[in-house]
Amino acid sequence: MSTLQRLWRHLTTTQRSARRAFPAATLKAIQHKIAEGEVTHRAEVKMIVEGSLSLPAVLNGVTSRNRAHELFAHYRIWDTEENVGVLLYVNLADHKVEIIVDRAVGRAIKSAEWQAVCKTMTKEFANGAFHDSTLAALEQMNGYLTQHFPDQGRKKNELSDKPLVL
Repeated sequence: MSTLQRLWRHLTTTQRSARRAFPAATLKAIQHKIAEGEVTHRAEVKMIVEGSLSLPAVLNGVTSRNRAHELFAHYRIWDTEENVGVLLYVNLADHKVEIIVDRAVGRAIKSAEWQAVCKTMTKEFANGAFHDSTLAALEQMNGYLTQHFPDQGRKKNELSDKPLVL
């Protein structure tokens, strides 16, 4: 895609677009699914949805992956006791889902498994099925995290389960 096409998509995809794709009921269901998973594993999952990037970011070639890394740092998702933070980032304008993981998670779970989660999440996005596909992806993610980081009864919730819409 050309820079001009990408720029147009970012200019026409707004926070309102993100709120339509992820309304309050969907955000509440996502929060519940994250909390439900964190009862079974020690990882800390954060979801951030962003309609688009700023004009300067697009013109400077910032990718969705770059932005996800920036948000991972900004929201201190890396700063968990066991290095088990996971960011699930959605950029609607770029039609991208990025998963950024902390060190312990990155060593335990292969990138092919994360790609499968992304595919589960995005396969119905084109049809507007953000709610169901996001919950299915979180369920899949929780399964991987429970397998590799089962709860051992001493976990505390270090990050808010509430998804963010920027």
